[in-house]
Amino acid sequence: MARSVTTRRKTINTAVAWAIGFLIFFPILWTILTSFKTEAQAINDPPLFLFFDWTLENYAVVQERSDYMRFLWNSVIIAGGSTVLGLMIAIPAAWSMAFVPSKRTKDILMWMLSTKMLPAVGVLYPIYLLFIQLGLLDTRTGLTIVMMLINLPIIVWMLYTYFKEIPGEILEAARMDGASLKEEILYILTPMAIPGIASTMLLNFILAWNEAFWTLNLTAAKAAPLTAFIASYSSPEGLFYAKLSAASTMAIAPILILGWFSQKQLVRGLTFGAVK
Repeated sequence: MARSVTTRRKTINTAVAWAIGFLIFFPILWTILTSFKTEAQAINDPPLFLFFDWTLENYAVVQERSDYMRFLWNSVIIAGGSTVLGLMIAIPAAWSMAFVPSKRTKDILMWMLSTKMLPAVGVLYPIYLLFIQLGLLDTRTGLTIVMMLINLPIIVWMLYTYFKEIPGEILEAARMDGASLKEEILYILTPMAIPGIASTMLLNFILAWNEAFWTLNLTAAKAAPLTAFIASYSSPEGLFYAKLSAASTMAIAPILILGWFSQKQLVRGLTFGAVK
């Protein structure tokens, strides 16, 4: 028998949830507000929250100094390319581990996950030398490959978890009907795992979009994404908080829009499924 929840309990739970959500969002909110301040207001003590002279000067200076669209386009290509390339490799790999497991499948999965524990700086030097030899330094192709490789264990693990929820009898029935391996993966497995693939794509895209270590060390100018765009506003003369906040806001705006759009699509899909 389900336990009844009082109105007071619902109110408390709602207030706590909103408070936690606000605490998580507050750093982003503070960055956005700081981007509309002058440099003097940005370091004012006590801090100014809403009551200050709002200005768009920082955005004008950032746009004048840097080619924002070039950095944005590099981020889109690198994050999107690494996501697509990672899925092309991870879907067959996760399929084999979920439906044709071997005695070493669990060991392979744990080994793949253990590679995420390796400090990135530990492999920077060999990768840097390798990129110089292959001519991939400061290229979108090189960064796309690196982003795919560092996130591949997470993609495989997530898809493996989703694929394990799909009954194997469905795939066996498809084989009995004459479906080839390619048709089984493309037309049977993939459509059934669309929600899992979509969430994996979104997570991998965000991880690649936010990656700073590799982008700062393997790029200079040509392939620099938005993380390098933000870092360029940290100079030996000091931190220009207002301009840095403006650059950060311009960098996170596409992700915020993507997250809002994804949430709307998810709610619409859940509502449609419930009505259906």
